[in-house]
Amino acid sequence: MASMHKTKLNLKQNDIKVKTMNGFYCFMFLLIMSTCEASRLNMSRQKLKAKKILSSSNRNPLKSIKSPDGDIIDCVLISHQPAFDHPLLKNHTIQMRPNYHPEEVFGDGTKKSDLKPYTKDVITKPIIQLWHLNGRCPKGTVPVRRTKQEDIIKASSGNSFGKKQRKSFSQLPLATKLFDPTGHEHSYATVQGDMYYGTQATINVWNPPVQGPNEFSLSQIWILGGPRSNLNTIEAGWIVCPLLFGDNNTRLFTYWTSDGYQSTGCYNLLCSGFVQTNNHVALGGSITPFSTYQGSQYEITILVWKDPKQNLWWLKYGAEIIGYWPTSLFQYLTDSASLIEWGGEIINDKLNGQHTTTKMGSGSFAKEGYKGASYFRNLQVVDGSNILRPPGVITVIAEQPNCYNILLQKNSDWGDYFFYGGPGRNPNCP
Repeated sequence: MASMHKTKLNLKQNDIKVKTMNGFYCFMFLLIMSTCEASRLNMSRQKLKAKKILSSSNRNPLKSIKSPDGDIIDCVLISHQPAFDHPLLKNHTIQMRPNYHPEEVFGDGTKKSDLKPYTKDVITKPIIQLWHLNGRCPKGTVPVRRTKQEDIIKASSGNSFGKKQRKSFSQLPLATKLFDPTGHEHSYATVQGDMYYGTQATINVWNPPVQGPNEFSLSQIWILGGPRSNLNTIEAGWIVCPLLFGDNNTRLFTYWTSDGYQSTGCYNLLCSGFVQTNNHVALGGSITPFSTYQGSQYEITILVWKDPKQNLWWLKYGAEIIGYWPTSLFQYLTDSASLIEWGGEIINDKLNGQHTTTKMGSGSFAKEGYKGASYFRNLQVVDGSNILRPPGVITVIAEQPNCYNILLQKNSDWGDYFFYGGPGRNPNCP
């Protein structure tokens, strides 16, 4: 009897185990199916967001040009560009050129000419971008780089496409920029303590390798105003950003925000705001050639200034005036800026727990100097009289000097200038 009872008990226990395992497998099957369904729904939502972004950013062009680098440049009627989707610009009258251009002051205090209205007599030189090899946009249109669905889907979310990550520690004041938990690292020069109406600098162009798929390397100018929680910025320079552009090309870019990178603003023409007037230069377009180590050096000059008779911040790239940001977009850049910065920035995602190998600038430290390191030269600011002047007292900061550093110098030819950059991960930057 005891043996029969024990057998029945074992059978009952085995039956419980089988039922338990069956329940477990059923649970795992349902979990996997629900995960797959959630993934499918998430992908569907991403595609819907991508289509929504595409419908707003890609316009009906008069002409489309296929660039050798794979870009498609759409020639869009100037009145149909993305800028005019902004509620503040619905009844905006397009300004085709500034009323005034800032004049340059030399070291002895003399200037090129007296303050005078900007005219068509200014000599301009065409700026070559890769897409120019296959055509140009006609007058009355602006070149808009076509956005691709796969680029939007690759972004962390459709809502973040074309935007910088919000910084926990923003650009103001200087001390707050020394630690940034979002992985942004900078080597830069800055001036503050005055009212600034713009800045100009010449930057040599490189094509730095970028390690992680969500990382970038850029060199730019910043025009800033406002508190850290509601920072206003206007930014322009060159960038290598695979996540945004789908390749490792060096590209011209602009950026703006009026709320500390929270919800307003974007790169280039990926949202409404910046008004383009130029039909030769595509924001986001590849720029070439670029500098080589101990070889030829190639530069771009960027000027951003506020016209004293217009409520507009104008952008000039080389000899080409590209367009403007209306001051109505901003709260703290309606009159002037309180801070100007020039320098390099990278994102360090710390893949495998190590510092990124993404290079800043040329990838060489500042001590390499000309033809070795990257540089900004002839730093100038625009004052209240619409004059380009030396910046005054400049502060330089390298947040991770063993990874990327900066060296400020001055002479009669290059004025205020600095070398900057670095290789990222190295024995002193593990």
